[in-house]
Amino acid sequence: MNLRHFFIAAAAVLGFATAQAEAPAGYYNSLNGLKEGALKTAVYNRIHNFRTVSSYNNLPQYFRVTDVYPESNRWWDMYSNIPLYAPSFSGLNREHSFPKSWWKQNNSVDYTTAYIDLNHLYPSEMKANTAKSNYPLGEVDMSYTPKFDNGVCKVGYPVQGQGGGATQVFEPADEYKGDFARTYFYMVTCYQNLTWNQSYMYMVSQNVYPTLNAWSVRMLLKWHRDDPVSQKELDRNEAVFSFQDNRNPFIDHPELVEYIWGDKVGEAYQVGQSPDPVADAELEAPVNGAVLEFGQVAIGSSVQAKLLFKGSNIRQPLTLRLYRGDTGMFSIPVNTISSSQVNSPEGTWLTVTYKPTAIGAHTARLLINGTGVDGNGSRGIELRGECLERPVLTAPVATAATDITSTSYVANWTPASGETVDYYIITRTRYNNGLPTVEEILSEGPGELIDEFDLSDSESYSVRAVRLGVESPESNIVFVSHTGITDVVADAPLTVLAEQGMLLLRADAAPVYDITVYDVAGRPVASVPCLSGIIEIELPAGIYIVGAPGSAPVKATVR
Repeated sequence: MNLRHFFIAAAAVLGFATAQAEAPAGYYNSLNGLKEGALKTAVYNRIHNFRTVSSYNNLPQYFRVTDVYPESNRWWDMYSNIPLYAPSFSGLNREHSFPKSWWKQNNSVDYTTAYIDLNHLYPSEMKANTAKSNYPLGEVDMSYTPKFDNGVCKVGYPVQGQGGGATQVFEPADEYKGDFARTYFYMVTCYQNLTWNQSYMYMVSQNVYPTLNAWSVRMLLKWHRDDPVSQKELDRNEAVFSFQDNRNPFIDHPELVEYIWGDKVGEAYQVGQSPDPVADAELEAPVNGAVLEFGQVAIGSSVQAKLLFKGSNIRQPLTLRLYRGDTGMFSIPVNTISSSQVNSPEGTWLTVTYKPTAIGAHTARLLINGTGVDGNGSRGIELRGECLERPVLTAPVATAATDITSTSYVANWTPASGETVDYYIITRTRYNNGLPTVEEILSEGPGELIDEFDLSDSESYSVRAVRLGVESPESNIVFVSHTGITDVVADAPLTVLAEQGMLLLRADAAPVYDITVYDVAGRPVASVPCLSGIIEIELPAGIYIVGAPGSAPVKATVR
């Protein structure tokens, strides 16, 4: 994408944000008259259903609108004062300020949504991000030497009464403590339906209300009061709204915090009613002038993004039309949306597809007609994407695990030299009595903390690099155990040898029972109920894991 074009568009969005910087009329009317848990749930219903950004790897392109200093291309990094400049994202990470390991990792829509929700994702300098790890927020006890201190943020032992049992806490700079507090208020409200990870219940409890536990409420309330909402937050909230069609209500209405967790708990909240809600037609989403950013896509690939249509008192069907620009690169599945769908409590979603057929930057507009009370009125949505050559990637080299404890370790790898990578996929395989369980973890790299490690089992990991949705070949496989790193092994009583087009299995002493051969995805491809002597198993070229109860997993590469 032409960078000058992008920054002009970014400046236009931020200019709009500064000028308007408030929620649409009636956006929070559903909160009126409610209190305590009912009020928190009403906020959840207001903000939970929103349009997600296009993908994890395209987050830096959104950050170029949400997280650069005004009239500058310097990244606005709340974790460091090292000057780094857009469009390069080198030296930065996509930071989940509310650690992603705190909620149970599964394939649910809510987990995926939280993973790429801009309301809690910020650019962070790599060393600060690594030091922060998944520690809770807190105030560092400066009577001890901090584990990390870069002059902006600190990591160290918590002061008395904080930490929730964690050995270390992350303390941001005073000027950003309110920002982080309001981010956490948002997260425990927008995702109050998630199941939290029992290993990391430092600041949260498994309930809808109040969700935050007592010590974290006290601290976050203090941070919220001492560091009021800044212009930075107002502008960012508006920019995120233009991408996601949802907002952080604790930035729009800071007083809400007091009604849910603070001094006004038990009092009914009032935000003000629109003068004639029956007569007024209101299309709350999508916002006029919003940008649907598809980011960078490899030629031959396609990407989809969703627009939320939600309103009240819309009388006529909305009609849709693509116009102006590269309309052939974008497509929509329908040309009309009924008023009943738009007026429903959850609204309705429209899927827009970007499937470029030529290299270069592409734009078009989606025209929406029928947004007024009498069927008149229209608004336009900007569609943007960029098509690049399809990359060719080299496999990373997985290296020894470090910092191995009874519950975690750090997986490491060496990236291929000179290649641009958006992120990495770690394939983690856990073996319990020889049976593998496979999960995939996204990482900035070239190292990632792996938790919920069990010393009684062994496990392995491999790594793939990803650029524009294209994946590299799989790296080598590294095994991890309580003794540290183990390489390819051939433990008695089972020996595994790789030959051309086959695996050779040998029982060296007593018979070996229940042998299973798995591919790297964890799928069983062969089994041997009882092995006494030698057996040959013909297999196509690839990497395989051989497991049997009582034996360490064995990796072998068939040529």
